[in-house]
Amino acid sequence: MNLFQFSSSKQSYWNWVFFFIFSLLISTSFSDPRISNPGLFCGKFNPLNGTNFVPTFVKEMQGLSEAINARHFATYHLNCTLPIYALAQCHQDLSRTDCLLCYAASRTKIPRCLPFNSARIFLDGCFLRYDNYSFFKESVSSSFDKVICSNDNAAKVDEKRTKRVGYAVGKVTKVALRNGGFGTAAVDGVFALAQCWKSVPFEGCQECLHKAEMEVRGCSPKAEGRGLYTGCYLRYSTKKFFNEMGETEHNHGVSGIAVIIAIISATSAFIMLSVFVTYATYARLSKRKKELENLGQISINFEKSGLKFKYETLEKATDYFSLSRKLGQGGTGSVFMGILPNGKIVAVKRLIYNTRQWVDEFFNEVNLISKIQHKNLVKLLGCSIEGPESLLVYEYLPNKSLDQFIFDEEKAKRLKWKHRFDIIVGTAEGLAYLHGVESQIRIIHRDIKSSNVLLEENLNPKIADFGLVRCLAPEKSHLSTGVAGTLGYMAPEYLIRGQLTEKADVYSFGVLVLEIVCGKRNATFSKDSSSLLQTVWTLYRSNRLAEAVDPCIRDEILAKGGPDYVLQIGLLCTQASVSLRPSMVEVVQMLTDTDCEIPIPNQPPFINGNVQEPERSTKSYSLDSFISNAVKKIQGSGTFSESSRTHSSDEPSKTQ
Repeated sequence: MNLFQFSSSKQSYWNWVFFFIFSLLISTSFSDPRISNPGLFCGKFNPLNGTNFVPTFVKEMQGLSEAINARHFATYHLNCTLPIYALAQCHQDLSRTDCLLCYAASRTKIPRCLPFNSARIFLDGCFLRYDNYSFFKESVSSSFDKVICSNDNAAKVDEKRTKRVGYAVGKVTKVALRNGGFGTAAVDGVFALAQCWKSVPFEGCQECLHKAEMEVRGCSPKAEGRGLYTGCYLRYSTKKFFNEMGETEHNHGVSGIAVIIAIISATSAFIMLSVFVTYATYARLSKRKKELENLGQISINFEKSGLKFKYETLEKATDYFSLSRKLGQGGTGSVFMGILPNGKIVAVKRLIYNTRQWVDEFFNEVNLISKIQHKNLVKLLGCSIEGPESLLVYEYLPNKSLDQFIFDEEKAKRLKWKHRFDIIVGTAEGLAYLHGVESQIRIIHRDIKSSNVLLEENLNPKIADFGLVRCLAPEKSHLSTGVAGTLGYMAPEYLIRGQLTEKADVYSFGVLVLEIVCGKRNATFSKDSSSLLQTVWTLYRSNRLAEAVDPCIRDEILAKGGPDYVLQIGLLCTQASVSLRPSMVEVVQMLTDTDCEIPIPNQPPFINGNVQEPERSTKSYSLDSFISNAVKKIQGSGTFSESSRTHSSDEPSKTQ
């Protein structure tokens, strides 16, 4: 278990800093027998999920430190969203200096119980406890009260020592109850000490000491025994371990050594802290320097190629990013229409960088995509990286995105079957190119959907939004990466396991095909309605595919022989098993070659027991159930590393 669980990964440096400081202080403090550690007990419950308990704990300990500075006992209560109560008690025979040293030692050890919201620690000279409720008057606990006996092995039962132990613990209990909760006793070589916490009333102190007395007797004839109880502490030993009242203040030698040890510990801790702060600063500066070098290299490359834009030019071109020029909003930024000084209309993407991976995302959209050219990919014209924010410049497509056509009742009428078929084929060819048909680079888009397919003036498609792309080396079968994309379009093996291949794009393309032909979204999954995939599969099994077709084009394509083979290709692409899906090259061939045989989809678009196996099991689960469970699993495991980039399938349309 980690000592701390901060809410941000940036604080990981401080975890190590605190760990080294605690370790250093603990190791030096073992030289004082009154701050040895016989018992540390952690609670069993964490604060509510997503709640950072550490800042509250730190404030509580600071308040308690101030309270105990002037006396041997203190309580403190921090009333906030996460209420916390704390108690510290030194044994009465300790000097003020030794009390502070003992409390300091206990405070360095008790954070081991974080992030649990309760803990108690017993040292031989003091006690410290924090909890999320007021416990100050508690005296005994069946869950936490404990007796610890020493490990020495007696050769035989020493009846005399057993009797002396009994007399000593009995006597010290009586003395403590007469003297306000503290007492010491010595009986023929057996020494005992009892201490009740000052917040516990007399009745509670009496109950606690009597219980401790009975249990600690069981340690004899061992050389030592300790009772660690909720409201008190009782110890016996064959060696004298306590200070005579009034004698402690004259024992300057021990206190002086302890002070020296404390000074050395504090100095060492400060040095360690300085070293780690210096390292953390150096690491961050080095990373930032590398980022700037990468951006500088991009700037040089675009300077040479003539694709570098001045920020001021693009700012004026978009009328200073006027809302009237805004074309859309996506996960990586907002897009504006810009008019360059020469009159050319462009799309200017204003990037949003809210994570430490922003340089990687920028490289995806600039350094990688600028090297590939295809008629069905949106063309990157240049960028600006020297202003207050980074801008990308793309060709402007007046018809914006596909989703604004097929899901709009009026505009959908403009998309005849020929237009829709050409859009399907063009998108397939663009994806096949990305997957390495004409080059050695295998690029996975990861976010194929209707809003990322833009339309030229003549309705030719162009794939856009490359902020999530990943490259797959020729020798690799898949990538293991954080899940990012749009629910409803993500392949099951990628969504639940984070295993990314080109077949994830094939799955998304299959969903897109069904949406284009049917004119319906693959809707957000709910118990009240089936997904588009389920509906089409059911109609396919009952030979009623014509019912799934968009009414706007139904009469047209029925007259031409029906859309069966296109919907069949869509179902092939959305099969749950990776191995059963065709490649994009095969999809293009099936769409364009009339003599190409189209396989029969054997596995419905549902998830079976193992999404990676090509088993044709009849056991299946609907996608709505699968998506719900998968998202819960991803969020619970913390592997949804790019969740901030995940969009809803019905996000506002955008244009690159």
